[in-house]
Amino acid sequence: MSTVREIASLLPEPSELRAHLRALAVLDAAVCDDPQFCQYTFDPAWGPGTEAALMDNGSGDDFSVLFTPAGVLIRGFDHESEMSPYGTEDEQVWPGVIDDVPAALRPLLDEPAFCDEGIDAPRITVCLWRETGDTAWRTGSAIAFPEGNEDPDGSDFLFHLLTDRSPDSVRTHFEDYYERPVPLDAVRHVLAGHPLTPAIALALDPAALSDDALLQRITTQPEAAAFLSGDGEFDPARTDPIESITLPNGLPVEPVAGCNAGGTHYLCGPAVPDGARPVLYTDSEGRASLIAESLAEALTLAIVLPSWHDALAGLRPPALNSDHLDDHPDHPAVRDRLLAALGLPPATERQVLDRLLTTAARTVPDGFLPRTPDEEESAFEPMAEPTTSR
Repeated sequence: MSTVREIASLLPEPSELRAHLRALAVLDAAVCDDPQFCQYTFDPAWGPGTEAALMDNGSGDDFSVLFTPAGVLIRGFDHESEMSPYGTEDEQVWPGVIDDVPAALRPLLDEPAFCDEGIDAPRITVCLWRETGDTAWRTGSAIAFPEGNEDPDGSDFLFHLLTDRSPDSVRTHFEDYYERPVPLDAVRHVLAGHPLTPAIALALDPAALSDDALLQRITTQPEAAAFLSGDGEFDPARTDPIESITLPNGLPVEPVAGCNAGGTHYLCGPAVPDGARPVLYTDSEGRASLIAESLAEALTLAIVLPSWHDALAGLRPPALNSDHLDDHPDHPAVRDRLLAALGLPPATERQVLDRLLTTAARTVPDGFLPRTPDEEESAFEPMAEPTTSR
């Protein structure tokens, strides 16, 4: 029989547990095609001073790990457990499960999110806690577990990725749940605490960052669509460029979006399933620049660094983006929300700026500076020189 008492001996220190749960949430968001169906999520602002790692498998089983200044509380619910409040005569939490929860953490059990209508008890079959400064995970000391069940409180089933945190086990779980291959190297990368780069995100779910998937996702996310068509200057409804262009390298171009100032974004190269195409931008004044290696990068650039035009003109942080932040002080929160809504990896201003300058430097030498067909002296001017300083 495996119970919460065995689980308590296998859990890591709170800081390691928090990092692992954050990594599971990042992996799930990257592997899952639709964020609303993710099992694992992490909310850094779940309540005043409280972070929450949540798991919900969509079949009636869930857990929460609440990180507070007073300590950590773990609550789990296995809907098939004999210890469920729904299975007891008085519809109360199984005796002993929460009786020893310390006063500093006990109010967390009364959160409305953990209670169902029609039953006067929190939805719980298993509970662990660790007060700040304690040296071990604690559980109820007087729980009489029902006999004849190898996992009576659901703890082994609920917390298997918290006790076996190996990349192999995590990879196997996501492959079984989503019924498709998940690359082990990408899992290792995220579990090690490294940032989710576009390349890793693409490896975890190639279809999610395809051009078609991203463009479709924009249409289902009103806030993202509104931002991109306005401040982001990337409006997929504007695909009629001012003039036709050709590239010296011979790659075909496909208008994908426009902006209020008359500029156009083009995807360069043939469309290949799940393949990335560089993004070229031309403005209305005869200038052009390669700005991203993929549509995913271009959308990230528009969201994280809406003043990227100024970056190509030589402006750098902190002046770069300062005007936008003055007008929109909530931009960091909006940025994170929009990236998550579109399934794009988190990114900082510095990261996207470095990618922009590296990519822009390829414009001329790699044959991406366009011309207007059948016109003499028709070459565009580069928006940024290849030697632009960082």
